[in-house]
Amino acid sequence: MSVTEQHASIHSATESCAEDTVYRKVSWRLLPFLCTLWVLAWLDRVNIGFAKLQMLDSLQFSEAVYGLGAGIFFLGYFFFEVPSNALLQKIGAKKTIMRITIGWGVICILQSLVTTPTQFYILRFLLGAFEAGFYPGIILYLTYWYPSSRRAKAFGTFMSASAIAGVIGGPLAGSIMTSMDGVAGQHGWQWLFVLEGIPSVLAGIVAYFYMTDRPEQATWLTAAEKQVIGNVLEQDRRAMGERGHDWRTLFRNPKVWLLIAIFFCLLCANSALTFWIPTIIRDAGFGTPMVIGWIAALAYVFGAAGMILNGTHSDRSKEVCWHFALPAGFAALAMAVMATLLGATSIMPALVMAAMVIALAGTMSAIPVFWQLPNLYLAGSAAAIGVALINSVSNLAGFGAPYVLGLVKNATGSLAPGLYLVAAIELLAAVLVIVGIAHARRKEG
Repeated sequence: MSVTEQHASIHSATESCAEDTVYRKVSWRLLPFLCTLWVLAWLDRVNIGFAKLQMLDSLQFSEAVYGLGAGIFFLGYFFFEVPSNALLQKIGAKKTIMRITIGWGVICILQSLVTTPTQFYILRFLLGAFEAGFYPGIILYLTYWYPSSRRAKAFGTFMSASAIAGVIGGPLAGSIMTSMDGVAGQHGWQWLFVLEGIPSVLAGIVAYFYMTDRPEQATWLTAAEKQVIGNVLEQDRRAMGERGHDWRTLFRNPKVWLLIAIFFCLLCANSALTFWIPTIIRDAGFGTPMVIGWIAALAYVFGAAGMILNGTHSDRSKEVCWHFALPAGFAALAMAVMATLLGATSIMPALVMAAMVIALAGTMSAIPVFWQLPNLYLAGSAAAIGVALINSVSNLAGFGAPYVLGLVKNATGSLAPGLYLVAAIELLAAVLVIVGIAHARRKEG
């Protein structure tokens, strides 16, 4: 190696070290707080699954009423997600996240006052409407800070908060519903909504003062650190090449609709598991809210680990498609096995729980990697609106899957037939990524 090459190598290593140092600082500043917000959002979104264990008897609601109420949340997502992301790009992240977080906290608390199915449906819709924009907004927000080579890990770390919420949420819900039942004349499920809604309202206020919209506005970064981030992001934009910037082309872009189909299929599985895990655990033979909560927590530990490890490995190997398809495929297989076991004459609880853990971990591990795929085709305003469009339309799966499972359970007394359908849909997500994206890019390359 010549002297010039040695100097170039040393310079490159120095730049890489400086970049790593800056991004450690950025990650410690941004990700813990964003993860905390996502934990609160997830708790307020899915605590209905635990409240159901008491709420249905208390209010005389059917399984179908629950399924529709759980799913109607995502109609609010569908209608308000794209406008929310467009607003974020215009007014900034901290104002948008403050509005969203305070709103969903207030609606969560109001759910404790529900007495009729109509009230239940309206508040679940409003919860979705207020939370709409948070998830895709954070995905967009992180692209303002991280280059594509670091995003899967950042996405995985942020999204693993939903698994952490599962770890916390199960025992917390079980404890509140058991210990607070009857306090001040309120049911345990009512206290669950109140005590999990208040922290979100407070966190929304904190978000306005804590968050920074863009790297160049960060008073907690030095001028040199801002320059490092600016250079890295500019290099990344050049390396990614020409991509769609005009959001008006999104609706006629077949790649966008392919991404919507893929994520829709994955979210069918994710939402089915999210809202029905407490019922699956109960149907496997575990009865009390506290026990159900702790089993759900253990399952989400594996989900959190899978999201972080799969996202990190995807970044290191610079591969996306197979890091999505393999976890989704294994999850679909595990869900089919779980359905078979639940439909058997003699249920084996340990095997049902093992299949459930694999299904949950595989499904969740594929989610952060998916969000690298839009970056292959979209940039600028097209990315801002595109991420929201993909997420909002795909989340209609969150409306359909829980409702269909509720109808199936009402009609048959078992979740097994519905779980078979969900498993087949999730397997389709893996196939679409390999055939529609990985194979197509090899041919283009």
